Amino acid sequence: MKRFVPLLLLAASTSAVAQVDRTVPPPPGPEPSVDFPTIERRALSNGLPVYIVERPGVPLVTVRLVVNAGSAAEPGTQPGLASLTADMLDEGTTRRTAPQIADELEFLGANLGTGASYDASFVVLNTLSRNLRPALDIFADVVTNPAFAAPELERVRNQRLAALLQQQDQPVVLANQEFASRIFGTAHPYGRPLEGTPAAIRAFRPEALRTFHTTYYRPGNASLVVVGDVSAAEVMNTLQAALGSWSGGAATQVRYPAAPRPHAATRIYLIDKPGSAQSEIRIGHLGVARNHPDHYPLLVMNSILGGQFSSRINLNLREDKGYTYGARSGFAQRREAGPFTAQAGVQTQSTRESVIEFMRELQEIREGRPATQQEVEFAKASLVRAEPLRLETNNQVASRIEDIILYGLPLDYYDTYTQRVQAVTPADVARVARQYLTPDRFAIVVVGDRSRVEAGLRQLPYPVQLVTTTTAR
Repeated sequence: MKRFVPLLLLAASTSAVAQVDRTVPPPPGPEPSVDFPTIERRALSNGLPVYIVERPGVPLVTVRLVVNAGSAAEPGTQPGLASLTADMLDEGTTRRTAPQIADELEFLGANLGTGASYDASFVVLNTLSRNLRPALDIFADVVTNPAFAAPELERVRNQRLAALLQQQDQPVVLANQEFASRIFGTAHPYGRPLEGTPAAIRAFRPEALRTFHTTYYRPGNASLVVVGDVSAAEVMNTLQAALGSWSGGAATQVRYPAAPRPHAATRIYLIDKPGSAQSEIRIGHLGVARNHPDHYPLLVMNSILGGQFSSRINLNLREDKGYTYGARSGFAQRREAGPFTAQAGVQTQSTRESVIEFMRELQEIREGRPATQQEVEFAKASLVRAEPLRLETNNQVASRIEDIILYGLPLDYYDTYTQRVQAVTPADVARVARQYLTPDRFAIVVVGDRSRVEAGLRQLPYPVQLVTTTTAR
């Protein structure tokens, strides 16, 4: 009789499965708790602030230097200076050549990256915890002793010029650059390309990079973030040995121009890209700064509008109409107000219709079809459930701490993330949609085949201005 038991169990299991209604999604599980790790703030003898997060278990460490100067610190006539300076840091120091830096990092199983954003420059080291001391010696050398040698600069310059030339054939890049320049103008650092222009890159000499580095790369104008398998007390001794002799007080504060005036009326800017199978569309205007008090209501509102796959914009243009592989929106929140952008690459023949649907969604979330209670609750749950995934790696945690440093947020800012998201109401979403979305003052940039899209665009109730490729650069 025992030999029939497995068959009886299988029959019972099959019967239970048959009773499951697969047309109804299973209910979501409990919301995960967001436990942002404890940040310990210390300082080296030279005043360099150090933010330490101990994450034992995995023998990895991330060290991130955040310099309080990015492209906004560049003179208006030298776009790309911050980015090029950062790129040159690991291209040779007064102690090591670029190949030696690469070989030593490879031997240690470490990697080092440099870069610049609009508001900051950074150097990032990822290494095994047992190799932290020798890896930090390389890191400190790159930060404090870059050579900016002319031959290396010439090589990096040629690479940058080749990349800029390639970008001018990419509709996505053209659309992003033109949109930024229309929102901010070229007098504002947010309106200029981070990578610079060909003319500016050709003109740079080593002295310009040394001056930028000397002016801004100093302990009085930087912060250090350490996340990983470390003990705070022990790692401070290691950091002191590597960077304690680095000198330099506070730098001159970077001054941002006044926020640009909004457009008097919505206007379309069309860049001709003959033969293009798609049209790149950017729609928007000035947004808000990262430390704005309405950050969380805007986060929830945009999640509903265009911040997730199930957003209104994406379900309309992709799922319902089939115009695009993906459409989205977002607020680029920086130290000063960044842009709000709704964007997609759409089929050429659907360019006019795509603009219509974009504008419909942007108008309806303000009035006519405000966010429902169900949409708000779904958006909040999505944001809360996604947050732990953004804290999985040392780099992700270090990036969040960088935000705290750059935007003047309290150290416990992310400890209350869940509560702040959950506190947003439908009334909050309706308020910020009305307050921060102004469809009658949008800049609309379209990069596509003019011969196929211009006539349709001119049927819309917005003036169309043609922009040459030269102007777009």
